[in-house]
Amino acid sequence: MDGLHLDPATLLIVNSTITLLVGLLFLTTWRQAPEVRALALWGAAHLVGAAGSAGLALRGQIPDLLSIGLSNAVVLSAYGLIWSGVRAFERRPPRVAVAMAGALVWCALCLIPDFYASLVLRIVYASAVATVYCGGAALEFWRGRGEWLASRITAAAVLGLHGAFYLVRIPSTLLAPPQLGTTPLASPWVAILCFVTMLFSIASAFTLMALVKERAEREQRVAASTDPLTGVRNRRAFAEAAHRALANRESGALLLLDLDRFKAVNDRHGHAVGDAVLVGFCAMATALLPPDAPLGRLGGEEFACFLPGASAAEALARAEELRRTFAGLAVPELPELRVSVSIGIAQTRDGIGFDALMRRADAALYVAKNSGRDRVAVAEIAAVRAA
Repeated sequence: MDGLHLDPATLLIVNSTITLLVGLLFLTTWRQAPEVRALALWGAAHLVGAAGSAGLALRGQIPDLLSIGLSNAVVLSAYGLIWSGVRAFERRPPRVAVAMAGALVWCALCLIPDFYASLVLRIVYASAVATVYCGGAALEFWRGRGEWLASRITAAAVLGLHGAFYLVRIPSTLLAPPQLGTTPLASPWVAILCFVTMLFSIASAFTLMALVKERAEREQRVAASTDPLTGVRNRRAFAEAAHRALANRESGALLLLDLDRFKAVNDRHGHAVGDAVLVGFCAMATALLPPDAPLGRLGGEEFACFLPGASAAEALARAEELRRTFAGLAVPELPELRVSVSIGIAQTRDGIGFDALMRRADAALYVAKNSGRDRVAVAEIAAVRAA
């Protein structure tokens, strides 16, 4: 019994169908998340690629100008759009014109009789373009690795391996030029290319969709733990960070900060100015505090910061620097605006919990407020004064 035989034209049609379905999947997902432009570009790339594969499958049945010239140009533009989509995902300009450059140069070269008549030259150029776009897309993912996403390396590997396949095809073609005989699609490279492209379409669908999902989940987690006005941690996120530090028995100090007479700022200058003061205070504090010191907004004009590993003297020096810098804030458009901050400090002790540490810092802050504001008070000293 003869085994099942799939001719190259059939494989190209199957490849076109799979690529079409992947493209529709990307576009359907894009309709649900229209802010993710990369999904639209990836969807367009796969639809365009499906059309190109269908044109290649009709080789010998339609004019060569369409099956060779136009269909290959369409396939090359699909790879360019994939690269463009990766750039969009990485929040870089998609540069669609660059994505189309490979296809446009192909069309120009096909107008040269010697190039159009040479199968080797056509394969080498098309493979080189696909290699550049796939390799470039993999490199774009690698450049963005500062944003940790679990599927990022996998996506870069899928694109890199696909580009490597085309790269290997170049010397293989030069060393062993294809002998097609009378059947245009008889080269074994056509069947190999179909299988590789099908695998690439399926793998890219899984990995690229996973990347979009992972980023969305990450942004939701960040939004849930971030104060929307100032961009620092909200109360819950700060408490969780402090709890982790204390659970690990990290030494350090808790700073409780309260902007003085903030209600008067809102009443006199308006809430827009008040919001600007809050944002400016957080920007200043973030710049002055160590990178590993979590800063959070507890509510209103009250903030907290945990200084890991800080001694009492270091915490006091940090607090004084924050107080002096904020008090020196000047807005030329509002010369009468005066701002200051009062700070309470509590040093960690063995076994102390977050709530107890907050109470001690709050008692110190109360002393700083009652001592005339624009002050720094330490919990131990505050306890003596309050006695």
